[in-house]
Amino acid sequence: MTIRAILTDIEGTTSSISFVKDVLFPYARKHMPAFVETHADKPYVQHWLAEAAKEAGFVSASQQEIIELLQRWIDEDRKATPLKALQGMIWEEGYRSGEYRAHIYPEVAEKLREWKARNVDLYVYSSGSVQAQKLFFAHTEAGDLTSLFTGYFDTEIGAKRDVASYRSILGVIGRPGKNVLFLSDIAEELDAAHAAGMRTILLARPPSVCPTGSAHPCVADFSAITPD
Repeated sequence: MTIRAILTDIEGTTSSISFVKDVLFPYARKHMPAFVETHADKPYVQHWLAEAAKEAGFVSASQQEIIELLQRWIDEDRKATPLKALQGMIWEEGYRSGEYRAHIYPEVAEKLREWKARNVDLYVYSSGSVQAQKLFFAHTEAGDLTSLFTGYFDTEIGAKRDVASYRSILGVIGRPGKNVLFLSDIAEELDAAHAAGMRTILLARPPSVCPTGSAHPCVADFSAITPD
């Protein structure tokens, strides 16, 4: 039953939800119009704009209509893959200009390094795009942590509450579920991971508290996690 790989969520698990909601989302919303207007001729941007229009059911749409759609999705916290891809591109500019650094909880960097030193492979699974995940961990308050991670997964592999997503991740990781630990603050995500055979731990960051009768072991922070 030894844990050989740890798969972690970001928001509410390694990092505060408020950083994403109060810093990253407003930044993307503010800069979305200028980004689309100045990058719409780039093939990779054209692809995701077209995917956004397709997901919204637009037969045809003006550039302004697409911008307004994307901004509305940001307001709704829509887990739409085209939005997440475009947000990642916008956030890159903010990270590289030094406008912000990604928040992580105080013990996270030390525990990730400890687990890595114990030959535990580390992976990320977030609704944010893989690009956004890499940018996030490259620009944290504790420095660049990307070298600690073996791989990243986003919603292109599937929704975070679908059992099939975790089965697909296990296929990529190449390990049985009993040797993989998934960390998240969302019980429904943990339910799906557990159904796929993974071991699970619920994070209840203060002021949240561990729920009574939780179906998953629950801890307040990474310091209480021993992957063995």
